[in-house]
Amino acid sequence: MKILVTGANGFVGRHLVTALVERGHRVTAAVRRDDAALPAEIAEIRVVGDIGPDTDWTGALDGIDAVVHLAARVHVMRETAPAPLSRFRQVNVLGTKCLARAAARTGVRHLVYLSSVKVHGETSPEGTPFTEAMTPAPEDAYGLSKWEAEQALAGIAAETGLGVTVFRPPLVYGPGVRANFARLVEAVRRGVPLPFGAVQNRRSLVYVGNLADAIATSLSRAEAIGQTFLVSDGTALSTAELVRSIAQALQRTPRLPAIPPALLRLAGALTGKRAEIGRLLGDLAVDDSLLRSRLGWHPRYGLEEGLAATVPETAGRSRRMHRI
Repeated sequence: MKILVTGANGFVGRHLVTALVERGHRVTAAVRRDDAALPAEIAEIRVVGDIGPDTDWTGALDGIDAVVHLAARVHVMRETAPAPLSRFRQVNVLGTKCLARAAARTGVRHLVYLSSVKVHGETSPEGTPFTEAMTPAPEDAYGLSKWEAEQALAGIAAETGLGVTVFRPPLVYGPGVRANFARLVEAVRRGVPLPFGAVQNRRSLVYVGNLADAIATSLSRAEAIGQTFLVSDGTALSTAELVRSIAQALQRTPRLPAIPPALLRLAGALTGKRAEIGRLLGDLAVDDSLLRSRLGWHPRYGLEEGLAATVPETAGRSRRMHRI
């Protein structure tokens, strides 16, 4: 199968390309510029420029059987752009619609879209993981743009017959991960006291190799068409358990003072970090049983194996950056 991957040079994209090639697919990368650093397994490169409502996909989709759309304007913790929702919609909604309509016109059979658990909101109900049947309730511009893109794809699929599959991953980790997960690894490596010893929340994660495998599996299964899937490693951890697991992978002793969550929430309110602290203390668990039952999919890698591949590499990269 000839598969076009947008965002092939990104964190998830690099792992997905490997998974697809291992399964015998021929992968074409759609990139903004011809100087993009790409995995060696890429068979072809097609330059499309910026993704938006006017992107010309004609040449990129020639001869393509399926598309995996990973490229997006991504969520950031401290958004500084004016009118952020408009910026997110330009790429994530209008850009996705443009690609889907072009794919349908050129005879592409299947489009897999990488959405986000943030479509559901920032925290799952206590003791109740998110399921695909729950009503979406995004709380920020990024999550809203992803939900709007999903709705747009559903409309295009109904109108044109394009097969669409949507994945909503929680926090994705793996070699090359950055942002919050990398900062947490660095804090544990440096022995920074993290006041989460008394936190008993539940948070789902997905190793990037498992996410790539789930996406690759969906491309070969007719049962995936028209479905939206949550995906995870299958083990929900508390913030404290995650810190301990990272410390174990680093062969360090974690420093986890047991501060009552109520005091941490008060500190967040007093320092203007209410939302950030709330996310660290709240649940964000997903139930991915639909993916497992519908496609017969199970994670190839366990949490311990995923962290063992991720944490030392992330810590080593951080040390190198500090020496520069």
